[in-house]
Amino acid sequence: MRDYDAATAFLGEWGRFQRLVFFLLSASIIPNGFNGMSVVFLAGTPEHRCAVPRRANLSGEWQNASIPLELRDGQAAPSRCRRYNLAALANFSALGLLPGSDVELGSLEQEPCLDGWEYSRDVYHSTIVTEWNLVCENDWKAPLTTSLFFVGVLIGSFISGQLSDRFGRKNILFLTMAVQTGFSFLQIFSTSWEMFTVLFLIVGMGQISNYVVAFILGTEILGKSVRIIFSTLGVCIFFAIGYMLLPLFAYFIRDWQMLLLALTIPGLFCIPLWWIIPESPRWLISQGRYKEAEVIIRKAAKLNGVPVPAVLFDTTEMQDSKPQQQQKAILLDLFRTRNIATITIMSILIWFFMSVGYFGLSLSTPNWHGNAYINCFLAAVIEVPAYVIAWLLLRSLPRRYSLSGTLVLGGGVILFIQLVPADFYVLSIGLVMLGKFGITAAFSMLYVYNVELYPTLVRNMAVGATSMASRLGSILAPYFVYLGAYDRFLPYILMGSLTVLIGILILFLPESYGNPLPETFEQMLKVKW
Repeated sequence: MRDYDAATAFLGEWGRFQRLVFFLLSASIIPNGFNGMSVVFLAGTPEHRCAVPRRANLSGEWQNASIPLELRDGQAAPSRCRRYNLAALANFSALGLLPGSDVELGSLEQEPCLDGWEYSRDVYHSTIVTEWNLVCENDWKAPLTTSLFFVGVLIGSFISGQLSDRFGRKNILFLTMAVQTGFSFLQIFSTSWEMFTVLFLIVGMGQISNYVVAFILGTEILGKSVRIIFSTLGVCIFFAIGYMLLPLFAYFIRDWQMLLLALTIPGLFCIPLWWIIPESPRWLISQGRYKEAEVIIRKAAKLNGVPVPAVLFDTTEMQDSKPQQQQKAILLDLFRTRNIATITIMSILIWFFMSVGYFGLSLSTPNWHGNAYINCFLAAVIEVPAYVIAWLLLRSLPRRYSLSGTLVLGGGVILFIQLVPADFYVLSIGLVMLGKFGITAAFSMLYVYNVELYPTLVRNMAVGATSMASRLGSILAPYFVYLGAYDRFLPYILMGSLTVLIGILILFLPESYGNPLPETFEQMLKVKW
């Protein structure tokens, strides 16, 4: 009896059909790269101070002295959220008194920004922060916007697999592309922060669903040897390409609505792919639609220039080759023994804190020294060598040491940032890049390692549960960045410490390199104490 791989072996591994599917599915991930990180520029917070209206009738001297100074990063800077009481200043101005010499500014009453804010246009011309004044008492709304996007990612990761199992990989792939593109377009016309955020949550659902379904479709169509490269390099590097394009778009388009429009348009180029990317023949066979699967395989053979056997799929043979009904697993099975419970709890912690580190560094690029656009571009570029190194490490070295080494490297250099003098900002950015490199490499390796730890019965459930912890980490990550408003080094101290901690923790997990995938709970490798 033959299974699907045996029945389609005549196609080869890397013919024209496989190359087409590989590159088109990878290219469909590019919009995910810039949509996933677009909030870095859409919700950028420019320098700001309280607006002082002309009707206040202040002299030039009192106009310049109307904003109190506050200590920020060790230096005196104009307050972002307070001003001196304008009625008192107008009184002093009318009397001809001068600030500093005639009136002691430190003794004056202060008030909040009752007339709004003035925003610097040096970096951003407009963002959702300037559009709806998400500063001072409303500054919590900007990180919440990002967190709710990742809530959408969490919901999408739950439903995408189930929808594609029921309605087909191709249908859901293009539906979620349409959701991502369509709702991004609708965001342009948002009339309030609440409307923008709800739409952004839906964009997050489409963004991850598109990514997951493209990943599934590629792994089901491509052969075993190409499948590994597709899953570790193909989708990851094309995601990084999209990420690299984001700061280029944002540099030349500094209005948030026009930027959103520019980021939406590339999604339209995916429409012609409907007539090129096929449905998964494996899924069609699982639904009993053998004739449709056969049509796709025959077209693939024609593209590859190979002859097709007279009979591709014998219905009886394919039915007989299906595995017998397995025992149903439940979530509690991930905790049924002390060993698997320990692996599950440790995996959840590792996924959670690694996600905090990855997204925390990615979202904090505007807070680094130097140009926000160059910083974001560098943060994207560093992902490409990280993915390549991860792939090489997976091929030749033990999982635990590879993961631990990259995590300790990433976390250690992030911790070292606080010791770098303020004038050495190039060194600071270099250390952040090295930290991002280590965490990104570990992130891509963890998927493979996680799969290898669990037995077949609970493998999908385990990967789903532990990657859910990653989504929760991404929801929390914007608030780690938010802490930088209070202390510039605090986010790095927290992210660096937690990353080093999980780098040490991972050494207690069993080593899966060179071992067969466990089929039963008894075959699972043991935790090292």
